[in-house]
Amino acid sequence: MSGTGRGTGTDAAAGTGTDAGTTAPGLLVVTGPPGSGKSTVSEALADRWEPSVLVEGDAFFRFLRRGMIPPWLPESHAQNDTTVRAAAAAAGGFAAGGMAVVYDGVIGPWFLPTFARLAGVAVIDYVVLLPPVEVCLKRVETRTGHGFTDLDAARHMHDDFVRATTPRPGATVTDSTGADSAVTNSAVTDSTGAPPGAVLTDLPDDVAGVADAIVAAMASGRSRYAVDYTADA
Repeated sequence: MSGTGRGTGTDAAAGTGTDAGTTAPGLLVVTGPPGSGKSTVSEALADRWEPSVLVEGDAFFRFLRRGMIPPWLPESHAQNDTTVRAAAAAAGGFAAGGMAVVYDGVIGPWFLPTFARLAGVAVIDYVVLLPPVEVCLKRVETRTGHGFTDLDAARHMHDDFVRATTPRPGATVTDSTGADSAVTNSAVTDSTGAPPGAVLTDLPDDVAGVADAIVAAMASGRSRYAVDYTADA
């Protein structure tokens, strides 16, 4: 990949990985609401390829000093937008250098087009982890060493992801089940209907199993999101 990859047709899945011959991503976004398990599985995925980079979206919020607003509060919107834009540019920079990049952070389908254009790549692998809300809330409530403990905000973000990944009436959606039953893909087949990427809802209990499901979605192309540069970021 040279430059930003913009307009080059560069495939974000270019390059050969070290995980049993699987193809390494250029940029893989693993997202979901708080408590979905994205951070744990992102670490496992980043260890599957070499060279690889794990970009933790939360780390960019720790760069903020005076005047920082907790990012789950409504009044933090402008701050969050700026911070995620910086994270997208960093992730894209690593991908442009030929590294397999795993981005761990809250990137809802509503912000994906902007994030993708700011990353400057042609293709992104995009996976949403969406366990039941009760599972996410239990994890948020019981985990230690994490700054986010707001159950109401966690429930609200889960609802946002459910709404954003539910196909709108009239959308044509390709559902992929069977051998990869943990993966349900909503492939966009018209300009108004279905959400992008692969949505995992019925998740395995183990981290390796979730990582395998994500790799399977990548290998089949179900997680593929082609970046549209016809609109400004």
